[in-house]
Amino acid sequence: MSFALSILNCNTLIQTQAVQEILKYNDLTARYGLVLTEQQAVALVETRTFALKENGRIEFGGGVIEKLIYEFLDSPYLSSNHYEQTLHDLIEIFYYYKNEALDLFSDDDLIHFMKQSYDGVCQGSLELLSGRELDRLARNLRYGYAADDCDTVDEEDEDDDGEY
Repeated sequence: MSFALSILNCNTLIQTQAVQEILKYNDLTARYGLVLTEQQAVALVETRTFALKENGRIEFGGGVIEKLIYEFLDSPYLSSNHYEQTLHDLIEIFYYYKNEALDLFSDDDLIHFMKQSYDGVCQGSLELLSGRELDRLARNLRYGYAADDCDTVDEEDEDDDGEY
């Protein structure tokens, strides 16, 4: 019983540290009108925990939430009205496509690609980001094409087994 209690205490400590790390970014993001409350930071940590579990991933340390915050803070498509929800979506999208890209892209490279696409061709659309750009990236990486290759084989060319 004490072992289970120590694991629970450790998880609580890790979550508390993660929340504090997220809140430290408020000093930086406030310049852009983007601030998170402690309750919102807790919710983001819970989303990360859920996304990790949903995608069968484990994470040592952390920092993905903070990296997303830092990379996206100056996006012209973020506003205080949907800042928290956008971060929730970006966390879920990140872990899903980390798997889909077979871990062939580093965390930093994937986050940078997400930001470039979100601010660029997606013009702030998370649907285009996840449904088109990241899907293309993951498909390119799985089939051995360059990450930014736009002339890859379309899904319609595959049969039901993913074969050509």
